[in-house]
Amino acid sequence: MEATIRLGISSCLVGERVRWNGTHKLDRFLTDTLGKFVEYVPVCPEVECDFDVPREPFRQVDDPDSPRLITSRTKIDYTDRMTKWARERVIELEKEDLCCFIFKSRSPSSGMERVKVYNETGIPVKKGVGIFARKFMQHFPLLPVEEDGRFHNPKLRENFIERIFTSKRWREALAEQQSRGNLVSFHTKYKMLILSHSLQHHRMMGKLVA
Repeated sequence: MEATIRLGISSCLVGERVRWNGTHKLDRFLTDTLGKFVEYVPVCPEVECDFDVPREPFRQVDDPDSPRLITSRTKIDYTDRMTKWARERVIELEKEDLCCFIFKSRSPSSGMERVKVYNETGIPVKKGVGIFARKFMQHFPLLPVEEDGRFHNPKLRENFIERIFTSKRWREALAEQQSRGNLVSFHTKYKMLILSHSLQHHRMMGKLVA
């Protein structure tokens, strides 16, 4: 590949001390292993929203499909502030040519899934999605996304790495002269990878390309 693979990532995962308590969540696999092959674009919703470090932690409350973002102790509602920032930030990220995004798990702003959402009695259910993560996935529905905790699963990790490299090479193929020949060439290189996942889709793609 001629160009660098650019991945969005939650800033704390590359060692930036941006968490509510002034710490980070450095992930050595992401920085020392995968980081050899990619370039990261760090994003921290809280810091970019001008919240202090350290700060009072946030939590999601009410409806998991449309949660409110409030401070855990003082109960200040920052939903509109975070939503406005997220809506503008995803538009800015269009310029970064990202091949994927790696989110911080369980974060009320960046969790990809199973974020705690508290009801009126203070009991949480793990059905939420971080406010920024939700906006990102809605804005870039075809981009691969993952979160740090799932990289401990070898199958999920392998699948994710396949997706980002394939996504990058597909973009490079589209950037070349668009022709039937180039499409057939790309499919020929990847048909065994498709077959390793699904015989049915391998047959469907083969007929379509033919």
